[in-house]
Amino acid sequence: MESLKWHPASEIRFKYSDELRGICIVLGITSSVALYRVPDIARELIRRGATVFTVMSRKAARLLSPTVMEWATGCKVFVDFRGEVGHVSLGRECDSMLIAPATANTLVKIALGIADTSVTLTAINLMGLGKPIIVAPAMHLGLWRSPQVQRAINQLLRCGVTVIPPDVTEGKVKIPATQDIVHAVTATTLRGRDLKGLRILITAGPTREYLDPIRFITNPSTGKMGIVLAREAFFRGANVTLVYGPTNEQVPYYVRGVSVTTTEEMLNAVIKELDMSKYDVVIMASAPSDFKFSKTFKERLSVDKTVPDVSLVPTPKISLRVRERFKRLLVGFAAEYAHGDMEIVKERALNKLRTRGFDIVVANDVSEAGIGFASDFNKVIILCRDGLIKEIPKAPKTHIARVLLDIVRDRVAPSKGSDTSSP
Repeated sequence: MESLKWHPASEIRFKYSDELRGICIVLGITSSVALYRVPDIARELIRRGATVFTVMSRKAARLLSPTVMEWATGCKVFVDFRGEVGHVSLGRECDSMLIAPATANTLVKIALGIADTSVTLTAINLMGLGKPIIVAPAMHLGLWRSPQVQRAINQLLRCGVTVIPPDVTEGKVKIPATQDIVHAVTATTLRGRDLKGLRILITAGPTREYLDPIRFITNPSTGKMGIVLAREAFFRGANVTLVYGPTNEQVPYYVRGVSVTTTEEMLNAVIKELDMSKYDVVIMASAPSDFKFSKTFKERLSVDKTVPDVSLVPTPKISLRVRERFKRLLVGFAAEYAHGDMEIVKERALNKLRTRGFDIVVANDVSEAGIGFASDFNKVIILCRDGLIKEIPKAPKTHIARVLLDIVRDRVAPSKGSDTSSP
């Protein structure tokens, strides 16, 4: 089964990354009005290297022309299989299937094994072959909450289907954001649910230390790396808690989140989590401020008055306090300013392994333009207490998160009594 020899869609392949190089994905489309989002989703998968074949129900094909999907993907679109036995060919050639949007009707039919549309037939066939199925539900809230649909969701989960938690707003169950869908497909296709049973606590973002109600010191961290780690771990089956500082990034609504502002608040939130729950891994991907003001003021300071005499004092080192209480796998991040010298970055990271009690340190050079803070990309070196050293050249943070969690997975097993359920 081949895509067209040349097609405009081929020009965007690998434009973002090659994470899905050699991967073939079936995209099943059902008749929700949310299907207007699907061409963009398909093309984001292609930008990561995937080949995408589309299967549409007849009703979906009346809402969105199959010609549009052929343009978007450069591959043949299936509506009716007829004599070509397309579900067999797709099952043989493709690695996973995404159904987006997935209507109530489609979810219930797949759960019951009713293969009367091209989408349900293909999904049931791939399930039988043991290939990953990812569904992105979209429907009215009443349908979503109905006992029939909830029974179907639970049945699909028991069968190993990945259900991307929908965005429930304005009385509707809306299809998740494109980045969440693409991340779910990538993580599930490449790794499955290999982190199932692990409880992971992740910190993300900067902190703010206020001088007065409108002035504060902080740093350029956006929390992107920690948020990407939370998504990756969640879609690989882990039970994730994210403690995050001020950020404009989209925090995953399907991950348990704790919002903080100051370094002290982040410390207290992390300690509280460790006291309340039994975590297997703590990943400190945040960039808390190292200093705060010696004095703070409840009213806005006026430049027309005498400038107060203030100084900077150190904030608590969260990692040291965590290490005192947490004896399992601890991962730290180190943002170094090394003018492109990775040997300096490596040396400083090794020092943090020795002095901070980390089991793994992920270090990068923030002096390099176009990577690190606020970027989707980074270049890092990962050092482990057991001697592993792994350098990752410039790559998407999704790839870095995947590699880091592979290293974590190989060094920790779920603790007894861990909650093995994933939301």
